[in-house]
Amino acid sequence: MSILSIILIIVAAVFFPGIIGMMKSLVVGRKMPSIFQPLFDVIRLFKKGSIYSTTTSFVFRLAPLVYFATVFASMLFLPIAGERGLLTFDNDLVFFAYMLALGKFFMIIAAMDTGSGFEGMGANREALYSMLVEPAFFITMGSLALFTGYTSFYDLFTSVQINTDFSYIIGISGVYVLIFIAMVENSRLPVDDPRTHLELTMVHEVMVLDYSGFDLGLIHITSWIKFSIYTTLISNFLLPVDWPLGFQIACFFLIQAVVAGVMGLLESFRARNKLDKNPQWILMLSAIAIVTFLATLIIAEKIVLN
Repeated sequence: MSILSIILIIVAAVFFPGIIGMMKSLVVGRKMPSIFQPLFDVIRLFKKGSIYSTTTSFVFRLAPLVYFATVFASMLFLPIAGERGLLTFDNDLVFFAYMLALGKFFMIIAAMDTGSGFEGMGANREALYSMLVEPAFFITMGSLALFTGYTSFYDLFTSVQINTDFSYIIGISGVYVLIFIAMVENSRLPVDDPRTHLELTMVHEVMVLDYSGFDLGLIHITSWIKFSIYTTLISNFLLPVDWPLGFQIACFFLIQAVVAGVMGLLESFRARNKLDKNPQWILMLSAIAIVTFLATLIIAEKIVLN
């Protein structure tokens, strides 16, 4: 077991939002901010006090801490560079998914706890999108489990071999699905636009309108870590475990930077989906994951092609 994954994920999370911001500024021709600007903004929030509405209960105050704790706990399961995470056991990928779901559940009920109609709409959309994207994650991870014969992240990623035509389908579609799952789970384009301030069309941002100070800063940091967690899953897809440790770490940060840069490019040129189109778009990820699953069945000879 190693704390290497924790250190690398946290370091990557610090730079991830800064790279996205720099890429957006570069594309539109503005002066690029410091890569640490999002961190400076969060530090400023930490120095401010939090204000709570008299209509909220203890759930509203507890939710950011639970959100951070569940995401941090989920991070402990991820291997990096062939090193085990701090926690690993059979079926830990299921525990991982529902730890993240627990944190999101608390954020949803905290939004409803405010009694605001706008935050209630955001919570409704967040719950719907999470429900629709969950099958895509489990079908993709289930395909890998069937492909390797393991159900823990460490055994799964150290055993996966992408070396045949059908296995390339698994690798490419798996990475594609995980990238867009990360965008859905973190409320980015094309599902949500973090730059908008129109409450009627916001998702995550409208859910946290009543948070301020330390709580809001903690929510931002948790979102960064969640981004880095999903990108870590992608790097585990792509990096062979027999490469030298130092080279794998360098490639890990390169993948994190590339994903952040691509996300910045997508958000610079792509418009947000209409709200009524989001469910169909998210279900498309499950359809792609099913293709991955069928390819896995063929490789495992559960389906025989004549």
